[in-house]
Amino acid sequence: MARIVCVHGIAQELKSRESLLVDWAPSLCGGVSNAGGHIEESDVDMAFYGLLFRPSGGKGASEGDIAIPNYKPGDVEDPLEIQLLTDMFDGVADTTVEPGLTKSGLAPRSINRMLQVVSAVPYFGRKTQSLVIWFLKQVRRYLTDPEIRGAAQRALIDRIAEDTQIIVAHSLGTVVAYETVCAGHGPKVHTLITLGSPLGTPALLSRFKPPTVPGKPTDPGGIQRWVNIADAADIVALRKDLRSLYSDRVTDHLVYNGATMHDVLPYLTAQETGAAILEGLQ
Repeated sequence: MARIVCVHGIAQELKSRESLLVDWAPSLCGGVSNAGGHIEESDVDMAFYGLLFRPSGGKGASEGDIAIPNYKPGDVEDPLEIQLLTDMFDGVADTTVEPGLTKSGLAPRSINRMLQVVSAVPYFGRKTQSLVIWFLKQVRRYLTDPEIRGAAQRALIDRIAEDTQIIVAHSLGTVVAYETVCAGHGPKVHTLITLGSPLGTPALLSRFKPPTVPGKPTDPGGIQRWVNIADAADIVALRKDLRSLYSDRVTDHLVYNGATMHDVLPYLTAQETGAAILEGLQ
């Protein structure tokens, strides 16, 4: 088994553990190289849970390598999805995606308007609003469907061995990883590295297990080091400073990922990520 286990984020339902490793392993090796060190691709493994979200036959459209059902604004009805969309909508102004943009300038907060604004953010590739809605629904399904939640966490538990020292997680995968280590499942892992994490998103805090309560730091299980890395313009990682929200074990870093601020590959090649890997392996 591998010393480093990765956990992917949303919209990976048409891929596999093996196909994700083709991109993740060399990119993570590159981040370590950028930090002045060296690891082998064989040191890196992947916990794959994307298959849980793959639409059944005849129910999905496709946009590139993402399976996207043909969602419309009227499909955003669940209160959690609306709350999450509102948080992201507000985050567009907070991250100054467009110079001079203010929250008042984004009004009104209708679902149609919020989808228009959020779908224009470079992370979503200025694609259809269906992709944004698919994001909202995958997050909601993980947090509300016990079978999906359990299966995603088992996918991680099954890849952790006695020699595994580090978990590297991205986007929704950071929630999977955090909840898994808090539950104390599997062998103890020394270091957690979260990339572009929504663990600070207001709409989601009460939904985590254990729930996150501002002002009451949560002990992240047996993890001794937690390194949180976020691009300043990443609207999925709405809160960049997780240390004050979770634990003094958290070290927060800001990075620059270019136009695709939430994409995982720039996060993996960042010098800060590589340095966190090197320190976790010592």
